Amino acid sequence: EQQQNMLGALRVLMVVLVFLAALLTLVSGYLQRKNRASSITLLIASFFLIACILITRFGNKPIDDIMLTWTTDAIPDDWKYLRDKWWSLHIARTLTELIALGLITWTNVRKDN
Repeated sequence: EQQQNMLGALRVLMVVLVFLAALLTLVSGYLQRKNRASSITLLIASFFLIACILITRFGNKPIDDIMLTWTTDAIPDDWKYLRDKWWSLHIARTLTELIALGLITWTNVRKDN
């Protein structure tokens, strides 16, 4: 029930936020094209944000769609396998976002900007 409530509340919002972050980072990378180090770093950060989107779309979302059909009275026998797979994908997705955030932050705090 908690997972279903979370999906109902945050699913669209989180997809939009990560998509916008990837788009803005790509645009920033293009605008920083005269500063090669910053531009390349932002483009790499964009790659990580796009990876996050792909992990979500082809990994977490299909599992979410399955979980949305469950009821507390009828949970399938393989629910632990799906939970563990979802969690592994969630960790991968979170790491890609953290790497992207670190790269974006690095481009903004470097001394030669």
